[in-house]
Amino acid sequence: MTEKFENGYAFLGVLGDDAEAGDKRGDLRQDASEPGHAPNRASDDTAKASPPSGQPSATPVESTCTQPSPPNPKMPQRLTLAVSQSHTLSTTASTFSALASTASLAGSRGIDLLLFPEAYLGGYPRTCAFGSSVGARSAEGREQFLRYFKSAVDLGDTPQGAGRDWVERRGLEGYEDVGEGYKEGGWERGDGTRERLEQVARETGVFLVVGVVERAGGSLYCAVVYVCPRRGCAGKRRKVMPTGTERLIWAQGSPSTLRAVTTEIKGVKLTLAAAICWENYMPLLRFSLYSQNVNLYLAPTADARDTWLPLMRTIAFESRAYVLSANQCVKRKHLPDWITGKQTDSTAPTSSNASGSQTPANGNVKEAPKLTKVPTDDEAGSQSKQSTILDAPGNHELALPSETSSKGPSSTDIDPSGEEFVCRGGSCIIGPDGTVLAGPLWEEEEGGLLSVEVDLEDCERGRLDLDVAGSYGRGDAFPLQVEGLDISPPP
Repeated sequence: MTEKFENGYAFLGVLGDDAEAGDKRGDLRQDASEPGHAPNRASDDTAKASPPSGQPSATPVESTCTQPSPPNPKMPQRLTLAVSQSHTLSTTASTFSALASTASLAGSRGIDLLLFPEAYLGGYPRTCAFGSSVGARSAEGREQFLRYFKSAVDLGDTPQGAGRDWVERRGLEGYEDVGEGYKEGGWERGDGTRERLEQVARETGVFLVVGVVERAGGSLYCAVVYVCPRRGCAGKRRKVMPTGTERLIWAQGSPSTLRAVTTEIKGVKLTLAAAICWENYMPLLRFSLYSQNVNLYLAPTADARDTWLPLMRTIAFESRAYVLSANQCVKRKHLPDWITGKQTDSTAPTSSNASGSQTPANGNVKEAPKLTKVPTDDEAGSQSKQSTILDAPGNHELALPSETSSKGPSSTDIDPSGEEFVCRGGSCIIGPDGTVLAGPLWEEEEGGLLSVEVDLEDCERGRLDLDVAGSYGRGDAFPLQVEGLDISPPP
């Protein structure tokens, strides 16, 4: 396989087992057995290289993430940005191990910022019904929710969201009021996921943006956490409007968390913010991010429809920002155990098989009670590139007609081998003029990583004729206020 270039940008292609190793910047084709390779599975090499907690063992590198400083007009405003098309593994620990390996690989290739998909840690509950219908919930569905709840991560935040107090580790029981003087080994809140993410960022030198399912109190939230190599967690936000049946298991987050994060990497000032999945179809929410003058717009998603790419191009053109979108790509047979109903013996040591799933070394797999499932979720995307599958009550499906098919697959058409894709991916990177710089990456389950080197000054160049965060938005005529959020550009 050879290095590809599109529109003058390096395209860092699919990481497959047959890929070539390359030393050039912009060539991530690397054999799966090479140390640091991070396909969408936790390999035996990864398990041996990482401590049991999932923490990476890479040698720390000097962080390039700093507090913003006055721009230097003579300094090139170029960074390498990437998206990882990774899918959730059978356990949160194995997923974190894969995340650490992917970040290590990204760091070794000079990537400055890396985006992971929506709900990567904790898992997107694709195909799950949780035994629920209007007016009724089943015991099996509650059991499935229990397993999902336990797979979520605890970042030490409160159900209401502590905001800057959480970021700065102050005013919360379990945190010493040490501010930026916080050191590893100090007080921890939560299950340690925050601290391990900070360690991964610190040791790899990569700014991480990770989609997680966060538990706080008795509720689950779909969230995104921003992790700077030097500062640690620079921010976190929760999805304000879960879509469709997501509202059954995810609570609504506060709009105050839509505040953009400002940082500096290699002397380049970044103002970044994230809109999660179908929040990107909320025009006022999008505008609340535009108004903060973001030059990097992040869109972790679970939507694999063909309509997603045009939306990302529109957002890039409107905002005059670079847009990164990461989605999971997964076959039915590789869905996490709490979805499929299989229960791995947690007392036995685990090993990775060729398909990337986690199985006990003794081969024993317990069958959990049969769980209620539906063929697709309302964000699962189409089974083909030209049709869209929608859920309907009674475990039936409606299929929008396409040029290639007059009907979608019914529940009886599900491949018993589990080879069909329940989510096809579609991760992409878009330039501030709406140009597709990398992707979309379809039906690549085993380690998709896209990267481009970008010139952030292209954002200002694009605002010569369109600046929706400034005068073009006509804020005097169309004022926008968001509860609890200052939408003025950060200093």
